[in-house]
Amino acid sequence: MSQEDKAGLLVEIEILKSMDHPNIVRLIEVFEDDRHWCLVMELMKGGELFDKILACDQFSEKEARDAVIALIDGIQYCHAKGIVHRDLKPENLLLFDADVGISSLKIADFGLSRILEGGTMASTACGTPGYVAPEILETKPYSYPCDYWSIGVIAFILLSGTAPFYEEDNFALFEQIKNVQYDFLVETWENVSKEAKDFIT
Repeated sequence: MSQEDKAGLLVEIEILKSMDHPNIVRLIEVFEDDRHWCLVMELMKGGELFDKILACDQFSEKEARDAVIALIDGIQYCHAKGIVHRDLKPENLLLFDADVGISSLKIADFGLSRILEGGTMASTACGTPGYVAPEILETKPYSYPCDYWSIGVIAFILLSGTAPFYEEDNFALFEQIKNVQYDFLVETWENVSKEAKDFIT
């Protein structure tokens, strides 16, 4: 493991150890030997939200609302502790119990997270294409609002079963995001409330 990778892992461990919230996956224990680090995490029997989206295609407004409330509760807790996640996406949201539904989600994978101390801003370009905020793509200093952008993208996907921004080519995708080019297509969104659309906007 390179020194840079080790430094990143140590930051992630420090962040996870500081977390105590029902919507964030708990770190139970850390083991290290000469070649490996093992992070023992809370058991999440429901799998990834991503798999639920593939299986269900589209969720009711109530289901989407409950999931987004859980996600916002968890991310507000992070922000209050000075932590910006920077990689919120369905693959990093795990379900505690499949039988409870998507409202049992917990935030995982703090590998790209950063601690912002004393009002500092982040500048590293990171995140997952399709979920990354425009200010990151424009290489501007940024902070906590980038996580809320990602939550808006996730809410869009939950309510429609489609991504708001999609292009095969990353350059074209990033231009779409920077210009905030998305549509509420009638055939997908006609039964979704104005309030839900306003929330996403």
